This record gives sequence, structure tokens and C-alpha cells, in this order.
Amino acid sequence: MPLRTAFHRLGRGSLACLGLGLGAIMSAFGQAQSLTPTSVAGSEQRAQVPEGATLTHLVSLSAPRLISIGPDNKMFIGTRAGRLYRLKPPYTSVDAEVALSGYPHSAVVHRGYLYVATTDRLLRASYAPDRRLEDVAFEEVAALPGGGGHSSRTLSAGPDGRLYVALGIQGNCSPQRVSEDVAFEDRRGGVMALDPTRSTPEWTPYVGGLRNPIGMAWSPEGVLYLNNNGPDHWGYEAPPELLVRAEAGSFHGMPWYQWNDGAWQRDDCIDSTPPTPGDALAPPVATFAARSAPMGLTFLPADNPWKLDMISAIHGSWATQAAGGPASRRPPKIVGIRLATDGRQGTVTDLVSGFQAENGERWARPTGVAYHDGALYFTSDSGEAGLYRLTP
Repeated sequence: MPLRTAFHRLGRGSLACLGLGLGAIMSAFGQAQSLTPTSVAGSEQRAQVPEGATLTHLVSLSAPRLISIGPDNKMFIGTRAGRLYRLKPPYTSVDAEVALSGYPHSAVVHRGYLYVATTDRLLRASYAPDRRLEDVAFEEVAALPGGGGHSSRTLSAGPDGRLYVALGIQGNCSPQRVSEDVAFEDRRGGVMALDPTRSTPEWTPYVGGLRNPIGMAWSPEGVLYLNNNGPDHWGYEAPPELLVRAEAGSFHGMPWYQWNDGAWQRDDCIDSTPPTPGDALAPPVATFAARSAPMGLTFLPADNPWKLDMISAIHGSWATQAAGGPASRRPPKIVGIRLATDGRQGTVTDLVSGFQAENGERWARPTGVAYHDGALYFTSDSGEAGLYRLTP
């Protein structure tokens, strides 16, 4: 069972009777999955997967990014290639696609509309399951802060009916942040929310202090979790990338503070006064190695076969040592996260690996993730790009 469920059923008193403190329980439940080499069906590649699992390359796609599942079980996949794909079960072929300019990174179906987030606009089209996707006409719902640097925009429908968008700052140390006292074009580095039912929808700040948040996932309790890609000006091993619990109004430090060696440390790359002092910042839920580039993120149902709470796609980033070359790249993989009972701490374990050879060559880079009908789906936006399925 997931860790939070185990805590709930045992209770702290029971743990004490067993002689197990929180650290021991986190260690016991944080053991890595036992991974086994296997051939990838539909490909000539091999990967490491949980024992007995099957990994299948379902369909080739052009630079696919994030995944969402619509109410009719159809899958929507944004891309870096100016396309939006729709696939229907069993997701082995493209059901429809439309051309969209401006980097359509992610899309969701929400209350009768198909919404797409591009770098500088939120678009929508009236949507019904039996409608030809090629026939839909998109309109602009609201502008988004655009500009270069970290141009992806992740879109999610929240449990309150609002739409949420995550967007990163330019570079490592830009003072851009998501706040009412910042000019709209500089509201980057966090998440904004919008009520699409209003006659004139407007974005409002939700959380800030994130360099480049990409993966977004809502817990069963309705709390938002975010993957955040950290800066690269502290060297090759620091600071780590973060998974954060993003509650309304929370601020997560960047670029004024970096989480490193278990504490918030002041970053001297920016000399303006931090909007929130370092001792008021909540620690991250979990960390990934520096330059891992965590992307897609999703929660799993409690009865999932891997006894995990969340799944994250690790895209893998560039060198982890000076002049190291491709062989020192951080490897791409799929990881699972087990959460403590309060949802504020987590442990990370590998779920799928083997996408990168010893010389640094990669045959896939996981990007988006989704869990549906007992199977895990993920995209790769390079190498053997397309959609993959991990079946227990």
C-alpha cells in the first residue's frame, strides 16, 4: 500500500510499539523497485522495468510533451512540433491532430471545452467526444506572459473548476515572479489560476518562487504538487531539482534561495530583497539529482501495483562535470514517489531506467506521464519519440 495509507492504518502509536520511528519507516518503504532488463515491445531497444512488467512503444509521434486523458478516455498530447495529438484506446495510432503555433505544450478537456496552453496564450475550442478534432475552431481565452527562456506552459484543471498554468522565469536569476505587485508580462516563475466561466477571464497568482515548474499533479485531497527545474549556475551537482507541495499563496524561494544540503541557502546571483525570508520557506517534498530535469507528474490510485503515490518523468539533462561530455549526462528515467502520511515528505525510487547508454547516447527521454486503466503511459520527445506503455 502507499506510504500515506500505511501510516493511516498503523497510526503513530502502532509504529512506536513496533520500534519504528519516522526515519526507519521512510527507509523501509523507500526501497527501490527490483528492476529487470527487458526488450521493449515495438522497438529494438531494452530497458529496466519492475519484474514481470511489459514496456511497449505504442506509436511514433513528433516531439510529444505532456499527456492528459479526457472524459471520453481519449488521450491528448501536446508537442514541441506545433501539433496537438488525440489518440483513442488502445492508443496505438493517432485519432486526430491539429496544427497550432506557439508551442502547444499541454492540453486538457474541461467542462465542454478543449483548452490548450501555448507560450503566450490560452486557447479553447468547443469540444464533444464525437467531434472531428480537425474541425474545431480555437479562440483566445486569455493572454499569458510570453517571451523567451523556459517557454513551456503546463495546463491543469483544478478540483475547484479553475484552470491552472505553470510557467518559468527567464534564465537562472530573473526577478520575475507570480505576484499581484509585478507587471503582468513579468508574472513568471510559478502558477496562476483562471476561472474560465467569467465573461472576461483573468489570471490570478497562485504560487511563486519556482524557476521552471513543469509537472503538475493534484492529490486526492486537492493539493497541488509541482516538479521544479532548478538553476545551473551553482555547478554540476547542486542545487538539486525539487518536488514541492504548492498550497495557495506559498512561495518556494527561487531565485533568492536555493534548497541545498537540506537547507535554504541565499543565492547571491540576485541582490534584491527576497519577497519572503528564508526561514519562512517550507522544505521541498522530495529532491532529484541536479540537472535531472523532472517533467511530467501524476498521482496514482491507492491500489496501483507498484505501491507508489506519484510518478515523475525525469527528462535527463546535460553534463554533470566540467568537460564531461555526453557520458556524464544525468540519465533519463521514470521514478516513483512515496509520500509520508502528511504529504509533506517523500522518497524517490526508480521505476523504469535504461534509456541512456554508458557513452551518454540516449534512445528516449521521458517527458509526459499519465496513469489509466491500470497502466502507466509516458511520452519521449526525442530519440525514439512517441508514446510508451508500462503494463504490470
